[in-house]
This record gives sequence, structure tokens and C-alpha cells, in this order.
Amino acid sequence: MKPKIILAAMILSGSTQLMAAPAPVSEAASSQSSIEKRLASLENMMQQRNFLQVELQQQLNLLQDEVSQIRGVTEEQSYKLEKVLQRQRELYQEIENRVSQAYTQPAAPVADQAQPNDAQTYSSDLSENEAYERAVALIMKDKRYDQAIPEFQTFLTTYPNSVYASNAHYWLGQLLTIKNDGVKAVEHFKVVVNEFPNSNKRPDAMLKLGTLLQDQGSAEQAQKILNDLINQYPSTTAAKLATDRLGN
Repeated sequence: MKPKIILAAMILSGSTQLMAAPAPVSEAASSQSSIEKRLASLENMMQQRNFLQVELQQQLNLLQDEVSQIRGVTEEQSYKLEKVLQRQRELYQEIENRVSQAYTQPAAPVADQAQPNDAQTYSSDLSENEAYERAVALIMKDKRYDQAIPEFQTFLTTYPNSVYASNAHYWLGQLLTIKNDGVKAVEHFKVVVNEFPNSNKRPDAMLKLGTLLQDQGSAEQAQKILNDLINQYPSTTAAKLATDRLGN
């Protein structure tokens, strides 16, 4: 009987193993499904990261474009500022030179039948002298250039025939040039050039007038003025600068 019992036990044991065999296949399928989910999740994450990288690159490109535009505007403003500063330096130097000459010249009259208004360097009218010196002081002492413009305008209205009229027109031209009002500046320089042929301001006024006309696109007028300056005042600094400008 024992061999039969042992055989039955072996058969039952084999049957149990046959029934338990499918278990590893189920676990493998479950594991494969989990891997697929993880791969899908990783792919989704990669897609999101790529999308973010593209978006960040676009934003970076926009920022670079804005920086380039700002840099261009800054360079343009720097160039304009340098031109203004250069004009200011020219004005300050001119004022210092002219004021020094005005106070060192003698008060004796100079004969000039063609231009009696410009025949002397100092007026005998104390109020006229005071008004002129007050306008000059706004530039030289107080550095109040905006206030100096109406002061010189008032001076010319009050004293239209003053011996300082050519100086006042010239300084108004300089101050208006500084304020980038070239049209009005040209008017005052033309007064000095056309109405005061014996003024010591005339050579510089011709240089300034020619320069402004050139900047405003009136090349022929500018060339004529500068050539007249070179011919009429060949030994002056203004003539040398006019020669350089025409050469350029």
C-alpha cells in the first residue's frame, strides 16, 4: 500500500505545481504595464521640458531684441548729448574771450560813418551799460542761460540802437543754438553779418551762420557765407575753421 500512497502524493504534488505555474506570467505582465506607464510619464515630462525650453528661448530672443533697441536709443541720445555739450563748450569759450576783450578795450570812440551804432565800444548811457552788463552777468556769473535769452531780447527792444546791439544779437544766436533752436539763431547771426559789417563779432557770426545753414541743408548758402568769411577775414581763427569745414 505504501508505494501507491507515495505515487498518489507525487501526482497531487505535480498537479499543484501545474496549477501554480501561471503566477509568474501575471507578475511579468503587471511589471511590463508599470514600466510602460513610467515610460509614458517620462515621455510626457520630456515633452513638457522641451516646450518650456522653446518658450524660454523665445522670451530670451525678445529680451535680446529689446536690449538691442535700448542700446540703439542710448547711443543716439549719447550722440545728441555730446553735440549739445560741444556747443555749450564753444559758447562758454566764446563768452569768456569776448567779455575779456570788452572790458580791456578803451572807452574812446572809434570813427565809423557807415555804422554809427557800432562806432564805439562803450556807451555813455549808464542805464544802457547796466542793462547790458546785467544780461552778460546772467551768463558769466549766474550761469542762468535760459533767463539770459529774454534779458537780451528786452535789452534790444529797449536799446535798439545800442553800441552793444551786435553783441546782443550774437549772444542770442549762441544761446538759441544751445537750445537747438537753429531757425531763430540763424536770424540773429544774419543781423550781425548783414547790419554790422564793422562788428568784431562778424567773423564768428559768419562761421556760426554757415555752420547752421549747412546743418539745415542749405549747402549753397552755407558755402557762400564761409567763402566770404575766408576772403574777408583770412587771418582769423574763424576763417581757419571755415576752411576746415569746407574741406570736410
